[in-house]
Amino acid sequence: MTRELEPSKPEAEGLSSDGLGRVDAALQAHIAAGTLAGAVTLVARHGRIVHINAMGRKDLASGEPLRSDTLFRIFSMTKPIMGVAMMILHDEGLWAPDDPIHKHLPEFADVRVIAGLDVGGAPILVAPDHAPTMRELMTHTAGFIYGFDGADAVTMLYQDAQVLKASDATAMSRKLATLPLAYQPGSEWRYSLSTDLQGAVLERLTGRSLDAFMAERIFAPLGMNDTAFHIPPEKQGRLATLYYKQDDSPLMAIPNPLGNDYDAPPALALGGGGLISTALDYARFAQMLLNGGTFAGRRIVSAEALRLMMTNHLPDEMLEARYKAGHHQFRPGFGYGFNGVVVTDPELADLPVGRGSYFWDGAAGTWFWVDPVNDLLFVGMVQMLSYTAPPLQAPTQRLMASAISDGRLAPPSAIPRGL
Repeated sequence: MTRELEPSKPEAEGLSSDGLGRVDAALQAHIAAGTLAGAVTLVARHGRIVHINAMGRKDLASGEPLRSDTLFRIFSMTKPIMGVAMMILHDEGLWAPDDPIHKHLPEFADVRVIAGLDVGGAPILVAPDHAPTMRELMTHTAGFIYGFDGADAVTMLYQDAQVLKASDATAMSRKLATLPLAYQPGSEWRYSLSTDLQGAVLERLTGRSLDAFMAERIFAPLGMNDTAFHIPPEKQGRLATLYYKQDDSPLMAIPNPLGNDYDAPPALALGGGGLISTALDYARFAQMLLNGGTFAGRRIVSAEALRLMMTNHLPDEMLEARYKAGHHQFRPGFGYGFNGVVVTDPELADLPVGRGSYFWDGAAGTWFWVDPVNDLLFVGMVQMLSYTAPPLQAPTQRLMASAISDGRLAPPSAIPRGL
């Protein structure tokens, strides 16, 4: 049976059209209430697209509707793609999880950890308990932070260094190497620039730019023709307007908070948040994950590498600490692999998805998941800064559970709760 996203009917693939309609109805309610401008949803099961729907507006001022080929800023949904890029290099024997980061980025050989401030307010630096590893880099546990999430001393140092304004990945890496780690490697989970630093590792290992590598090794073979770090002039009109909502005010159009809005190839391609894409393109990537690394007769990455990527790497004590990232909160049964969430126990996580489901989302509200047990993928695209948007991933997972009609239902505790 082909698993290349040919169209099919929901009932032919064990899904209920009425159940799928309830997912879109919940999103339509948000559009009607003015909490979303629009949404594109795509569902595939058994390798076939059974549902795609574009709702609402690409731009509220003009009234232009969203379409299935509308371009969206996917921000942190870049991270799973960065993970696959790294696993391609893992297949080639270029790095291993227990490698120290400095094996591939020598500037980190003498990195230090902040241990507080002295009486004059200067950082007190100590040696790390161990050199941060590639596994820690792939799981946000290496000691890095993002630098915009608080007012602690390390955040101030990140901001003073203007890390994300570096001229290229090498310059970014060298700037980071001059700054202390925010905590001892492996002792905490902190959402961070780790994924962007993976891009620097990739460029160092391959001698290729991140955007060129992804285009050649992932996007072209998958047929992701609308996914890139910039938008050529002929496609600019397809980019969805970005919105923000404050309290009870109407949606406000805003510029990209990262600055460059994809109108030219970036000097610093951010593996943690730099891509634009479409629902159809991202579904091809997600289906490749479900296919064990292949799509349309092309192998992108090995099944073994994907198993490593889509396996939880956080110890129980980190799950018990219940770290948060956006709308996600780690907990028993809800862990983290390489660059994405892994559900290890649906009952403990209280989520109606299969064991081993893998997912992440983006700062403009986009989200996706792949469920290997139910052989299902879901992609949702919106254009709303997520810290002002309603959480969408867990609620749509709950609603999707009721759309599975062939007996492979989620646990009884996972009753749909609506959006």
